[in-house]
Amino acid sequence: MPAQPKVKKKDNYHYANGKRKTAVARVRLIPGGKGEITINEKTMKDFCSVKSQQDSILAPLELVGLSGKVDVNAKVQGGGFNAQADAIRHGISKALLEYDEMFRAVLKKAGFLTRDSRVKERKKYGLKRARRAPQFSKR
Repeated sequence: MPAQPKVKKKDNYHYANGKRKTAVARVRLIPGGKGEITINEKTMKDFCSVKSQQDSILAPLELVGLSGKVDVNAKVQGGGFNAQADAIRHGISKALLEYDEMFRAVLKKAGFLTRDSRVKERKKYGLKRARRAPQFSKR
């Protein structure tokens, strides 16, 4: 009897990665939810207590009008608090494109689909920081 190919069951979510600096967020967008946002097995309020970070995470959902209609499950690692919030926002935006391609124009105009590629510049030898030279003394 020939071996049966394994058929993977299609899960009911849309997946995307988001990045900012060294933070990487893996985001699952689950349609038909109550609007719950879970980050690293914690609620959004427990994960980031700063209001500006919460607004940054919710911005793409509010922009397309799905704020209370989808659940978001994100796992994020690396970077700092703000970089992690921006990585989650980038991941949610890309997952919304998987959900519906019609959101592209709105998200692109808001700048949520562009990966912010700015990272910390490395320190060079002979300098104190990336560009800061030692103080010059004439005498």
